[in-house]
Formats: sequence, structure tokens, C-alpha cells
Amino acid sequence: MSHLIAFISGFILDLIFGDPHFMPHPVKLMGRVISLLTKSLNKGTGRRAKGLLMAVFMIVSAGGISFLILFAAYSCSNVAGIIVEAIMTYQCLAARQLKVESMAVFKALDTKGLEAGREAVSMIVGRDTKELTEEGVIKAAVETVAENTSDGVIAPMIFLMIGGPVLGMIYKAVNTMDSMVGYKNEEFGEFGYFPAKTDDVFNFLPSRISAFYMISACNMISSLDAANAYRIFKRDRRKHASPNSAQTESVAAGALHLQLAGDASYFGVVHHKETIGDPDREPERADIKRVNDLMYGTAFLGAVISALLIFASTFII
Repeated sequence: MSHLIAFISGFILDLIFGDPHFMPHPVKLMGRVISLLTKSLNKGTGRRAKGLLMAVFMIVSAGGISFLILFAAYSCSNVAGIIVEAIMTYQCLAARQLKVESMAVFKALDTKGLEAGREAVSMIVGRDTKELTEEGVIKAAVETVAENTSDGVIAPMIFLMIGGPVLGMIYKAVNTMDSMVGYKNEEFGEFGYFPAKTDDVFNFLPSRISAFYMISACNMISSLDAANAYRIFKRDRRKHASPNSAQTESVAAGALHLQLAGDASYFGVVHHKETIGDPDREPERADIKRVNDLMYGTAFLGAVISALLIFASTFII
């Protein structure tokens, strides 16, 4: 029951506060450690083995430190444990921040124009944004929210449900490594191999669960098409180099009747990708709002199901 209270409290804290930039955050610390390890290890020979070494270190340290913090808190008192667990749960989730950052793209386009929109979307995507059209900026924002509905919301929620903040922080370490070094280019192709593969494994089931949550959430939002979301999901869910990314992108494309993905430039190199969805209409700024409605609906559905499963587990255990 302590785990259930902490889980619900952490979810609510995320919805209220998001990720204020002035507050310390474990993911930022993870990013600094990964950056230092990358500078030290990503050179010379044996880069793939060095990448594996970093992955193991980050997983063990993220899980070990989280366990020690929780153990110390619950050793003091049950109340202290619940408070600490709730805060750590909150720090694993990113629904509010995902909406804030993607809606910053909408506001920039709406009030300051294309250049501001390009700059705003560059803060949340890894692709080159200087040459994007307004349509490209909108699609990039929509794709980011769709993919991170799994990576930033439902996947950590699932790991939190199963193993609390210990497993939740391990997932965040894996996901952060992938976002920083999981690129198939000359610099990271070898070093980032194992971090990227680890992320693929961790996200394999959560990305598919997220897709079904998203399809179900479409039924709660009148502007979204659940039937088309399922149709495009079945057809296009494998149209990505990653085994996981197109799972939720395909749902969003179908729900919004948009064509997403396609060719994109990374570090000055154009990568040819398949398109996802049908070009039933042109993207419009309001699509960023719509995909955030879908993300929030999915988050609430995921939280309710997770809470019910945690509650049910108290009787089994």
C-alpha cells in the first residue's frame, strides 16, 4: 500500500510541477556522468566493449543508489519512505514536461513564426532543424510527443509499477544513454551499440503496451480516430529502424490522419526513412495540441491500470 500511495502521489506531482529547470534532477546527473564516461571511453580500440562497460556501470549505479536511498528512507519511517518514493517516482515521469516543451513549439510558431518554431523544436528533437518547413516543424513535434508517450510516460510507469523507483531509475539510465550515444554514425556507431540495444530490449514490451493504451485513449477524445489509429498501427508499426519507435508514432499518425516520419537530416547527413500513416491532410499547428491530448489521455489510462495492478498485487503478495 505504501508503494501504491507513492506511485499515485508521484504521478500527481509530475502533472502539477513537471520539470522546473531550477530543480536538481537525477536524469540531468545521469547525463553528466554519461557525458564524462563517453569522453573517457569513446576513443581508441574496443569501443563496443567500452560501451557495454558504461551500460553496465550506469544500470548498476542507478539501481544501487536508488535502492540505498529508499532503504534509508523506509528505515527512518514509513512516512519518510513514502515521501521519498513519491519524489523519485515523480522524477521518473515526464508527461507535464513533454507537454510544456512541445507546446513551446506551438506557441513559437503561433506568435513568432517559423524561425522561432525551428529553434523551439530543436530543443526536443535530435534531427537538424535549420531547414525545416513549418510542416516539418509540426511533424517533428508530433513525432516527439508520440514516441515519448512511451519513453517518457508509459514505459517508466510500467517499470515503476513493477519495481518502484529502483527499476524506474534503471530504465531512465538506459533511456538516457540511448538518447545520448545511440546513434548509427561514425562517432557513436560502435560505442553506442550496446546502450542502444539495451534500450531496444527495455522498451520492447512497453512500446507495444503504450500503443494499445494510446488506441484506447483515442476513444475518450472526440477529435481523434481510434479505428484509423488501429488500422495504421497494424500496417506501419514496423516502419522504423528501431523495433519500438514506430509503435506509438503509427498510432498518432492514424489518430490524427497525418503522414509522419520520412527522410530526416542528422548531423548534416540525410537519412532515408519510410513514411508512417497516410497524407489525408496537411499538418497544422493544432495537431501539436491534439497529440498532447492523446498523450495525457494515455498517461491517465496507464496510471489507472498501473494503480489497479499495484492494488491487486497487495492481495497476491
